Amino acid sequence: MAKRLKFRKKYKDAIVSERKVTTIRLNTKLKPGDVVDVIVGDERIGKATVEDVSESSIGDLTDEHARRDGFSSRDELIKELFSIYGKLNLDTKVKIIKFKLVNVGKFTENSQNSR
Repeated sequence: MAKRLKFRKKYKDAIVSERKVTTIRLNTKLKPGDVVDVIVGDERIGKATVEDVSESSIGDLTDEHARRDGFSSRDELIKELFSIYGKLNLDTKVKIIKFKLVNVGKFTENSQNSR
């Protein structure tokens, strides 16, 4: 099975425009250099190369982390993490996955033509 990063549909524009270049997950087996399929909703929009994987606690996330993840502020990012993952606290460790899109558009055109 191919490695992949899955996102909610609402993040598609931020990912394609590269306003969102990181994703924060509770766990990951991904490592720098991995090439992954990028899935948004049910749509495969391209591939990405994992550039970095680092760890932080939620409480140590900054406005810069938020901007790279497509949010306007640390508070907005933390609120979204709590809505996705439920019961967390500021000491919860998270993985920050930095990725670079490649081949974007090729897949979105094909998926639109096949509908």
